[in-house]
Amino acid sequence: MQAENNKKLIAYFSMEIGIDPSVQTYSGGLGILAGDTVKSFADLKIPAVAVTLLYKKGYLLQRIDEEGNQLDLPYDWEYEKFLKPLKVLVSLKLRGRDVYLKAWQYDYNGASGFNVPVIFLDTDISENHEEDRKITYFLYGGDEAYRLLQEAVLGIGGVRMLSGLGYDSLKKYHMNEGHSSLLAIELLRNRKIENINQPETLSDAIDRVRNMCVFTTHTPVPAGHDQFSYSLVEHVLGDYISLDILKRFAGSDKLNMTYTALNLSRYINGVAKAHGKVSRDMFPGYSVDSITNGIHSFTWVSDSFKELFNEYIPEWFNDPYSLRYAISIPKDKIWKAHMKEKAKLINLVNSQNGNKFSEKIFTIGFARRATAYKRPDLVFTDIERLASICSLHGGMQFVFSGKAHPNDYYGKELIKKINNLSVQLRDKINIVFLENYDMEIARQMVAGVDLWLNTPKRPNEASGTSGMKAAHNGVPSLSILDGWWIEGCIEGITGWAIGSVADDGQSSDADDAESLYDKLEKNVLKTFYRQHGPWVDIMRYSIAINASFFNTHRMVQQYVTNAYVY
Repeated sequence: MQAENNKKLIAYFSMEIGIDPSVQTYSGGLGILAGDTVKSFADLKIPAVAVTLLYKKGYLLQRIDEEGNQLDLPYDWEYEKFLKPLKVLVSLKLRGRDVYLKAWQYDYNGASGFNVPVIFLDTDISENHEEDRKITYFLYGGDEAYRLLQEAVLGIGGVRMLSGLGYDSLKKYHMNEGHSSLLAIELLRNRKIENINQPETLSDAIDRVRNMCVFTTHTPVPAGHDQFSYSLVEHVLGDYISLDILKRFAGSDKLNMTYTALNLSRYINGVAKAHGKVSRDMFPGYSVDSITNGIHSFTWVSDSFKELFNEYIPEWFNDPYSLRYAISIPKDKIWKAHMKEKAKLINLVNSQNGNKFSEKIFTIGFARRATAYKRPDLVFTDIERLASICSLHGGMQFVFSGKAHPNDYYGKELIKKINNLSVQLRDKINIVFLENYDMEIARQMVAGVDLWLNTPKRPNEASGTSGMKAAHNGVPSLSILDGWWIEGCIEGITGWAIGSVADDGQSSDADDAESLYDKLEKNVLKTFYRQHGPWVDIMRYSIAINASFFNTHRMVQQYVTNAYVY
């Protein structure tokens, strides 16, 4: 174990990692991206180790009651079945008490058998005070103090755990969002820089730490970046580090986790070209590159398309770029594979609440975290017009899914609205909301719908990856031009754009709804129902153009070239 650990060069830190459907340590896009990144590390034999927290109560188990309300239930999952305990204990002082950390390990073996371990940090052990045992219970639960405690465990405790486990050759620490940025402060402290009156020594330590750190920001909205009052920082961290030193990196008014990472990282990137620009505008004076997100192709390609790709592109699973050859797969084979997956989804939908969805009807999918800026209800802006389009230009049926954060009242109201509309419009349009969105439901939806819909309020979508998953299964997108879709949309070839990129970059609900209806009426339904050959061409282009590029193999290779090797 020790010798193997010494060979790891990259430490990848993320607040959440979705590595397996049964390992309930993720809530959505950030965690799924992290899990897909780990998988591509393993496939490409990148010597990495990942660090996150063990959430014994998970994120939340979502149930929808008869009135359409989301019920937030704890998700007690059997972590012992999937993770192996490690013997090392490390500690850090939080709220004046020694808090001990145990670790659990998940081994992900790539296509060639290369292993990337995922280390899960756990405070729920007998050595700890009862309150401290709860620190790693819930993902995104509790108040600000709970959040800071978790981020201290992840960043500070994570560095100490890797050292305790014998990871002595690490060259880079990659922070996937700012939650883990206290790791950079821990690396500074490890250089024993405590005297503010030694500027030369401090400068040298800062330079060495910056050379070790990589920071990926995912949040295009200032309010989305974690900040903590220094009174809370003193309460939680005590005399861990001088506030005078901390304020040099984290901000004079509050501990800003993003500024901590920005100031102590040599390489910084956004997660799409447009997001890189938004981040440079948000943080002037910092050099922010962009590496567009991707998805792990083998994980998200459905069984039917795996069989098809194995037949025509046998190298695809570890060389997703070769999916460009999908352009030569016979159209009837593409359509047959799609209809197999659509039948599975329709069967799932119809097994719930007596739904009567049909495989012959055009099916639209929308699934992501339920929150205001993602606008899941935009398509229902003008219900009469939507119903008219359905009756005059071919039917439509909608499959929705997604969880609202327990404290997001408006997100929960959106879920309730969609559930109520499913009853209200039952005689005109079939609508279903699948509860408890997770990796398994996502896999079925991205492969089984005919069109993927995405309607975020621009410019709030940093990247997005669900449409990439759909593209891997030949499903085109109809999406706002934001995040990755600015790069992935070739109008009428890989899908369609809703609206345009205005000079000020802001979305208008009325204009976007009008564009959405216009595209459905004049382009999408007309092609699907009346031009079967051209529709399947779009499916093939979605795979050949978008799946071949928007994958984590390409993304990880860019990280190696741009961020890890310098």
